[in-house]
Amino acid sequence: MIKTFKIWTYKEGEIPLMHNGPMKFVYSLEGDFIQEMEREGNPMAARDPDEAHVFFIPISVTNIVYYLYDPNNAIAFRNRMRIIVQDYIGVIAERYPYWNRSNGADHFFVSCHDWGPFASSGNPKLYQNFIRVLCNANSSEGFIPIRDVSASEFDAPFDNIPTVISGQSPYNRSILAFFAGGIHGFVRERLFQYWGNKEDQDIQVSGYVKDYTMLFSQSKYCLCPSGYEVATSRLSGAIYNGCVPVVIKDHYVLPYSDVLDWSQFSVQVAVDKIPDLKRILQEIPFSKYLEMQQNVIEVQKHFMVNLPAKQFDVLHMILHSVWLRRLNFQLN
Repeated sequence: MIKTFKIWTYKEGEIPLMHNGPMKFVYSLEGDFIQEMEREGNPMAARDPDEAHVFFIPISVTNIVYYLYDPNNAIAFRNRMRIIVQDYIGVIAERYPYWNRSNGADHFFVSCHDWGPFASSGNPKLYQNFIRVLCNANSSEGFIPIRDVSASEFDAPFDNIPTVISGQSPYNRSILAFFAGGIHGFVRERLFQYWGNKEDQDIQVSGYVKDYTMLFSQSKYCLCPSGYEVATSRLSGAIYNGCVPVVIKDHYVLPYSDVLDWSQFSVQVAVDKIPDLKRILQEIPFSKYLEMQQNVIEVQKHFMVNLPAKQFDVLHMILHSVWLRRLNFQLN
């Protein structure tokens, strides 16, 4: 893929809404990806659009929200956000033949913001073929796995590169399952209802804590419930610390599942099974846990952030997913 796949990044548009994006905290994927696509020396960057296999639209939904959001008029802002994306596509469709010849099927954008799906929902006919790389990959809200790409959300620190470690030995992890965070959305409400702040040393569920990473590294399983939306950085955070993720979400399309078999390194628990969480995890044989934990270590490289990108890392996983969807479409 690295030798043959070519991506053209459109030059139209001005920063900060285009060609720029956050490179810290939970939406940093947008900025990282734009920087990689526009990096001088990127081997997958097309020299001209005629040699490109796909076309990247360098819009940051997060920056649109950051610079233009009006809390006093949220409905008007959402319509404006849709118009910004649609106008950008209108400009490139008028200047170049590429969008029109494929009806957008070889074009894509990347958004980790919760409102990423909403930004491209204003004109269903316009976006019916458009490849959307989204962290908020909710199949009940219009995410289409054969067309769209589910990307992993991660919480980037001030130096932008999350730390990936092995954590404690699987034999020394004293906590069965751990979660700390806010009570955002009905899934977490239910999790806290049954397991929050109880004197249970096996299932530890609490509000925000300072030693978050240390507790991840001491836990066999790390709980990854939905918040307001299905995307959460806890999934990547668990993997970064060698902790087996427990995915507690409805309608979530797991990242890179074209090539990764999540059943080999994670546990999926339906939301209505939250009361049975302890029993479900305790019934997993220790030998099976050891196997899953070792597989977590094996897949860490696919969730790592590198600038510039490196083979098999998270940026290349996204591009590989886009490439697979491009292979499913043939130009006339």
